[in-house]
Amino acid sequence: MSIRSLGLAAAVAVFAFTAVAAQAADVSVACEKRSSRSKVSVDGNNLADGNYRAVVTSGAGTARSPFEHTVGDEVEFDFDSRPADIAEGATAISPGFIQDGRVRGWLVNASGQRVTPVVTAICRIRR
Repeated sequence: MSIRSLGLAAAVAVFAFTAVAAQAADVSVACEKRSSRSKVSVDGNNLADGNYRAVVTSGAGTARSPFEHTVGDEVEFDFDSRPADIAEGATAISPGFIQDGRVRGWLVNASGQRVTPVVTAICRIRR
């Protein structure tokens, strides 16, 4: 194999890897803790069309959302202890759900397989 062919093969491999990396599913997690409220948002993007659920943990607690279908390549989930937000569709969690000011979150597909990295969020603390 010539040096030119080897260089061309390396360039193709780099571009192919970049295209795959750009299409990888991703998730962001945000949270807020108040003395009488816990609130978590989980947003996924670069997802294949389908149904997904969010899983969040804090301390020993775990909460799972219902499955939602993607809109484009995205899906969004809210977890909350505030009754008004629960009535609007947020998944119910207890006011004390957030422990140590941190929440871990990820997405799973309809087969129960994790499809995103596990992300740890440091929560905003409000009084």
